[in-house]
Amino acid sequence: MEEAQRLLLHLSLVLLFCCSTVAQLNSSIERLALLDLRSSLGLRGVDWPVKLDPCSKWNGVYCKDGRVTGINISGFRRTRIGRTNSSFSVDSLANLMFLESFNASRFALPGSIPSWFGIRLTALQVLDLRFSSVTGPIPDSLGDLTRLSVLHLSHNRLAGSIPSALGKLLQLSVLDLSGNSLIGQIPSTFGLLSSLSRLDLSSNYISGPIPAGLGNISGLQSLELSDNSITASVPPELGNLSQLLELNLSKNSLSGSLPVELATLRNLQRMEIGDNELEGALPDVLFSGLKKLQVAVLSRNKFDGAIPSVLLSLPNLMVLDLSYNNFTGLVPSTFSSNSNSSGLLFNLSNNLLYGDLSSSFANFSSIDLSGNYIQGKVPKSSKSNISVERNCLQAVLNQRSLENCRLFYAERGLSFDNFGAPEPTQPPLPEAAPPPKRRKRWMYILVGLSVGVGFIVILVLLMVVLLKRCGQNTANQRGIADVEPIEEGDNRSIPKDPTTESSLRDSFTYEKLLRSTGAFSEANLIKHGHSGDLFKGFLDSGSAIVVKRVNLDTTKKDSFMTEVELFNKYSHIRLVPYLGHCSENDNEKLLVYKYMPNGDLASSLYRVSDFEDDSLQSLDWITRLKIATGTAEGLSYLHHECNPPLVHRDIQASSILLDDKFEVRLGSLSEVRILEGDSHHKVLTRLLRKQQSSESSTSGLLSATCAYDVYCFGKVLLELITGKLGISKSDDATTREWLEHTLGYINVYDKELVTKILDPSLIIDEDLLEEVWAMAIVARSCLNPKPSKRPPMKYILKALENPLKVVRAESYSSGRLRTTSSRRSWSTAFFGSWRQSSLDSATASGHPYREANGLKQSGRVSSSRIEHSSSNKRLSNEIFPEPLEMQDSGRQDEH
Repeated sequence: MEEAQRLLLHLSLVLLFCCSTVAQLNSSIERLALLDLRSSLGLRGVDWPVKLDPCSKWNGVYCKDGRVTGINISGFRRTRIGRTNSSFSVDSLANLMFLESFNASRFALPGSIPSWFGIRLTALQVLDLRFSSVTGPIPDSLGDLTRLSVLHLSHNRLAGSIPSALGKLLQLSVLDLSGNSLIGQIPSTFGLLSSLSRLDLSSNYISGPIPAGLGNISGLQSLELSDNSITASVPPELGNLSQLLELNLSKNSLSGSLPVELATLRNLQRMEIGDNELEGALPDVLFSGLKKLQVAVLSRNKFDGAIPSVLLSLPNLMVLDLSYNNFTGLVPSTFSSNSNSSGLLFNLSNNLLYGDLSSSFANFSSIDLSGNYIQGKVPKSSKSNISVERNCLQAVLNQRSLENCRLFYAERGLSFDNFGAPEPTQPPLPEAAPPPKRRKRWMYILVGLSVGVGFIVILVLLMVVLLKRCGQNTANQRGIADVEPIEEGDNRSIPKDPTTESSLRDSFTYEKLLRSTGAFSEANLIKHGHSGDLFKGFLDSGSAIVVKRVNLDTTKKDSFMTEVELFNKYSHIRLVPYLGHCSENDNEKLLVYKYMPNGDLASSLYRVSDFEDDSLQSLDWITRLKIATGTAEGLSYLHHECNPPLVHRDIQASSILLDDKFEVRLGSLSEVRILEGDSHHKVLTRLLRKQQSSESSTSGLLSATCAYDVYCFGKVLLELITGKLGISKSDDATTREWLEHTLGYINVYDKELVTKILDPSLIIDEDLLEEVWAMAIVARSCLNPKPSKRPPMKYILKALENPLKVVRAESYSSGRLRTTSSRRSWSTAFFGSWRQSSLDSATASGHPYREANGLKQSGRVSSSRIEHSSSNKRLSNEIFPEPLEMQDSGRQDEH
């Protein structure tokens, strides 16, 4: 027995020695490459210890026959020095000739994918760079990695179009490019990827049609194209994807009808095609073969006709969303035949369904039938799991009006139960007609009464008209408007317009909002706003909302009504989506908005990454420019498209909200005011008061008031450029000193100076630096000390939409951009207002701004020299139209 144990021990030692020999790295070149990679990426010694063998002791390093075949640094933490200088520094990988897998997911690699990847890493089979902060385009050379089977590049900052060369990767089984900023069309060469099982291009900016060739990928199991700008119709060739399990085409601009060829997708489990422009009826045959379908989302389209009965009775269907369409017909009497299920989630809201609730909803976790025209009563057994608001039901709150319901049923020739009330009956006819003489006498009496009543009505109307004219004449003689104006900043209450007040019905009950926010619990608190606390909540449908609990101690009720009235009259894509309000209680005023997943600019410019080291990730330049342009678009709408113009008065990083694609939605609208001019110059009236016959002022005073928004916007631009948060919300001495110092580095003649104030977390190339330079020039013009010299917001928007044409000399000299206008050029209006004063101050103070222009002599710089220099930098009047002359006013505020 002891000999057997001794023999077993010897065998174990031999095997251990053999394994350790195989595991050791045999190539000195590869060892040096790994050490170089360890240094360039700033990996910690605990993960890659220098003195130990990489193949046997380094985490995430895999070897075969003494050569490195795999590297996995997913989620690794960098050293402190490595975090400071993080970049896409992986040049040493080129020496790992046998590398088959490189996984750096959730490891920050800010920078572009090297083009040599497709040339040197010829053995690569798996490339995983998810959540790695990768920027720039996808190199065409990746199409030469003919052995590649998995390519994960999702949730980065990749830009540009998708290379058609990727269609050469015939062994590719997974291609995930989701969550980037890719543009252009889906390459038709993707139809050649015969081995592909998963294709995910969601959450980009892809346009054009869906290539019909995708129907040739017979083994495709998941097709994700949601959240793009894809147009045209759904190609019927997708019906050839017999192995498809998931199809997601939602949040695009698809049109036409849904092809019946999709009925052959017999293995399909999820179909999501909501938020498109699809239309037409859905035939039963379309769903007859989809027996395995578990989730069907067809919401927010233009489908009409009856809801297919086959769809409702699919045996495995668990989630069905048909909301916000034009489906009509009786409320379905039969639902899913999966009687053993008790977790069904159906949403049939906001359609044109009618009839009674005769079905049983016992096996539903939730069913939403709100926003239809259902009548009758709600079964008692279903009240806890069914939503039936905005219908025509009896004894239920928040239903449609009687007139609305009557009209709907009358147009279709259907009978309406009148909310359970009996129909008014006609009085019974007398048994015998009165004698002719007596009937004539009654006719005379009725005629006399009618004439008398008519005379009294006419007399009353004449008196009302005369009194109104007298009141108008008296007001005109006194030289005042019908309603007393309010000076800016004055918060005196104004008599309410009863017609306006009556139109502002509560769209949410207090009980519902209390339930959705967990009774305004601290766990759901987003932040404390200056006008109220913001809470996150969820509606019964699962949609996320934000509820602002107006602070009535610091904010007057008029501010609440101001914001409600604003949303009732004005609507724009750049304003925060308003869902409704609640004013049931005098001591509790609530406003409800759509939830913005990325919060506000103040919280999104830098945010903690998903990595273990909790490092900060900052927004890339493309996203920052997108935010600046979106904000300018919203302010341009308020200033120039609203009639009368509106002034935001609270532009700062915290009022710039960002949706899931970092599109801007302006918030903090409680301070918005209407702008009007009169003999007292600047006056602000109560928001949305009915306008008098006179037009709003278009003088320089109007621009001066809007100029405050422009000034605040200029500070936001500097926050985006420098990364210094808090500038836009502050106006103290420290902030003003910082602004004065920073503006000195913005020079229309020297691009490189702006790099001294640039956010160090930004990684930009030469072209992007020109965009930064252009935005800095725009910011400086917005911060001109004289309000009348600041450019109007519509011209600022044009400049941000075309930043390179602000600074590139070749654009200025282009013949197609020249203009023959004799008026003052936009170049002078945009830059000339601060060029001279800036040079003067820089020259006097010895600021680097002076050095950059080669002006080393002291004293004032001559205007002739400035004009000579500016002649080489003429701006395009086509890009920047000539503004209206703006007059100065001694009574204007500094901002």
